[in-house]
Amino acid sequence: MADDDQEQPLTPATKPHLPPLTVDEALSIELRKQQKGFRNRTVCCGIITAVILIISVVMLVLGFTVLHVKNPKINMNSVLIIGLDRVNATELLIGNANLTVVADVSVKNTNVAAFRFEKSNSSLLYHDTVVGVADIPGGVAKARRTMRLNVTFEVMVAEITGNQWFRSDMTAGILPVESYTEIEGRVKILNIIKRKVTVTMNCSIAVGVASQQIVNQDCKKHVSI
Repeated sequence: MADDDQEQPLTPATKPHLPPLTVDEALSIELRKQQKGFRNRTVCCGIITAVILIISVVMLVLGFTVLHVKNPKINMNSVLIIGLDRVNATELLIGNANLTVVADVSVKNTNVAAFRFEKSNSSLLYHDTVVGVADIPGGVAKARRTMRLNVTFEVMVAEITGNQWFRSDMTAGILPVESYTEIEGRVKILNIIKRKVTVTMNCSIAVGVASQQIVNQDCKKHVSI
């Protein structure tokens, strides 16, 4: 009886016996797996293609709007002739006069990035003869800002009075001069788009001898990228 009361070890549950798969059933299962994998790959490729397309459209739109490099604008706002009111006709005729021309030049940057320009110079001409040169220091025109520059010329009066046209211009009462300014710089947007920009400006200025003021001014600008 003692032996009968002892607990007998449980026999492990036996797995139900499954009939073997037929060839058609195995092929059907494998085909469903392949179809599911193909659908997953198709969905992934579709998502990647859509993301690339969206990025391309966004970059294209930005390229024509925000990231588009726009031309900086240069303007001559005013010209001041210092010393002309203290010079008489005799001093002008003999070239014994000191004149300084100060031009107020502005560089307007319409880009979303800064326009960095190098050191350059501007020339003052009288009948195609250079009578003054001014240095323009390098600088930075901030994004969508306007930078003002004072360009100062020390005029070589002797070069003006020695010109063959000087006496006839004095008789007409108009002294025509021209200025030529060239500024080279670079616009860099997000370290992606880099453009070299050259801005030039030619101005024709008519100075009244009697009034000692500018009576006419015409400036033409050109930008090359």
